[in-house]
Order: sequence, then C-alpha cells, then structure tokens
Amino acid sequence: MDERTGIFAGSDPFQIARRWLSEAELTEPNDPNAIALSTVDAEGMPNARMVLLKEIGADRFVFYTNYDSAKGQEISGSGKAAFVMHWKTLRRQIRVRGAVSKVDGPEADAYYASRSLKSRLGAWASQQSKPLGSRAELMAEVARQTARHGTNPPRPPFWGGFAISPVEVEFWADGAFRLHDRFRWRKSACDQSWNVNRLSP
Repeated sequence: MDERTGIFAGSDPFQIARRWLSEAELTEPNDPNAIALSTVDAEGMPNARMVLLKEIGADRFVFYTNYDSAKGQEISGSGKAAFVMHWKTLRRQIRVRGAVSKVDGPEADAYYASRSLKSRLGAWASQQSKPLGSRAELMAEVARQTARHGTNPPRPPFWGGFAISPVEVEFWADGAFRLHDRFRWRKSACDQSWNVNRLSP
C-alpha cells in the first residue's frame, strides 16, 4: 500500500474526518455537517434521508432525532446504519458503516438544551414520520406544547441521539479523469485495530 499523505494523512480516521469537516465549514454554503443516512426496515427495504451530524467523537459519529420516527424505528430494529457525507466545494466524501447505540441521559439533555426554544418545542409537537392533516394542525400542536412547557421544556422521552460506531470508514477525493483517490479503513469489530487499504476508483 502506498503511503497516505496530504489530505489522507493520519493514523486516526476520526481525526481525519474532523479535519475534513473543519475545512468544509469554511467553504460549504449550507450545512457542511449534513449526512445522507441509510437504514433498512423490517423487510430489508433500504431507506435514506438527510440529517445533521452533531459530533465526531473519539470513536463514534453522533446525530439526534425522534426515536419513534421511521429512521429511529429502523435503527432500533437492525442496530446498524450507514451514511455518506459529501462536500461539493472540496470534491470529497466520507462513507461510514457500523453498529448504532442510543445516546441518552445527560449527554442528550445537554444537546437538547443547546437548541433554540422553537426547535425544542417543535420536537415535542412533531410526531415525526406520521401522517399529518395540515401544516395548521402542526402549528396548533406547537402552540399547545408551548402553553404546556413554557420557555424551558425538558427533553422529550422519545427524542435523543444515536451513535454510529463504525467498522468501516472510507475517505474519497475527486481525481482527474475519474481516477479518484479512495482509502478504506476497516475492522471486524469495534474494539479491534484498523486495516487501511487504497481502493480502485
């Protein structure tokens, strides 16, 4: 395997991912932390949607959502998920696959409290992924939850985080004539060391 240099340099994929995200924050016009999250339902049918990544930790990637949403139920059912993070301005992407666990308790409480008041109330009001009669119906529920919880709503019991502990992380950078650079970090279990390979474009 040839030596990884430049944007691919480093011995920790999470550090590389944080570095790439920091660079994207300087160039992307909107939501540099957006990821296309993929899950599967009970029948094995795949599903994908955009969510915002909120943390790249020492060994995990974290986002927050309604646990009762379609993605929440699918993740709870399979215990696995994947995502891709793509930046047009950098012509780079990161692909991640792994096992998923809940981020609940004080950590989720702290993130929830950091959100705007309207977003916190919106989490109470929205039955995410469920049929909705009209936007007026949604706004009426926001008003009801505002009257109920006031200016300091607690975190809903059905809302919190998910942490993806990857067994595979791939870093991709655009190359001339479709001859891209790809490096895949892989391990067979979350507590094992990484094997890194260059992949054909």
